[in-house]
Amino acid sequence: MTTAAASVTRSAVTRVSKSLKQRAAFGAAVRPTRGVPVTAGRRVLSTRAEADGPVCIVTGASRGIGAAIALALGETGARVVVNYAASAGPAEEVAAKIKAAGGDAIVVQANVGQEEDVKRLFKETMDAFGEVNVVVNNAGITRDGLMMRMKMQQWQEVIDTNLTGVFMMCQEGTKMMGKKKPVKGRIVNIASVVGVTGNAGQANYSAAKAGVIGLTKTIAREYSGRNIVCNAIAPGFIASDMTAELGPEIEKKILTTIPLNRYGQPEEVAGLVKFLALDPAAAYITGQTICIDGGMVM
Repeated sequence: MTTAAASVTRSAVTRVSKSLKQRAAFGAAVRPTRGVPVTAGRRVLSTRAEADGPVCIVTGASRGIGAAIALALGETGARVVVNYAASAGPAEEVAAKIKAAGGDAIVVQANVGQEEDVKRLFKETMDAFGEVNVVVNNAGITRDGLMMRMKMQQWQEVIDTNLTGVFMMCQEGTKMMGKKKPVKGRIVNIASVVGVTGNAGQANYSAAKAGVIGLTKTIAREYSGRNIVCNAIAPGFIASDMTAELGPEIEKKILTTIPLNRYGQPEEVAGLVKFLALDPAAAYITGQTICIDGGMVM
């Protein structure tokens, strides 16, 4: 076997091995993985294995952190529900990349701030995959402004999506997780460092994210006896289209608040989500809020 062929084989075995461990962690039946012939007398595990890993719903997954999370989960062989509110094209691109990487994916439009949309999102998930194992609540909006000038509409829109939406997703998600016995499920809520520290000009956003942290702890306490764990991640400044548009002076000021002196990358947040959502080593972690912020909050 050539060095290149050996490398491909090791990569395929590693990917399938991880997928089997994740399926076992969620109580899925582990079926033998089919091989494909490469040379006479030799077989290699297919890098495009059957996508029957854990079913993971990722809200706000058409771009940025959400897209990175969906891809990171899909690359492990997970079946990913790529949710979006308005950007259908980018969501379809994310789903295509997941399938190309060996996972499976469907795209579902839903505004998580609307109860009927949340119920439809889970119905379409169950129709497609028959179960829900992981929910990642990433969708969020901003309507920034100083509190003294903030309109009630600005306040309510952010609370509806960033807090009430997370509540409804968790409520419906735990119901769906409970349909498969033995019950096993994981929820990862994307909060923010401003939910810990507060931030001028973001009364609505800070309040919503602080609420998500409190909600995460409550869900962890209520569902620990049912084998469902719930954790939150609080990102700091993560590279995005918005940060790319900041001028050098503003960026310089921001970086002085970050001990690591750089923005985080969406893939770094996605890696932490993947650990909490799928790794067997994360099964004993619940009710925690983990800051991924370059040292801003410590």
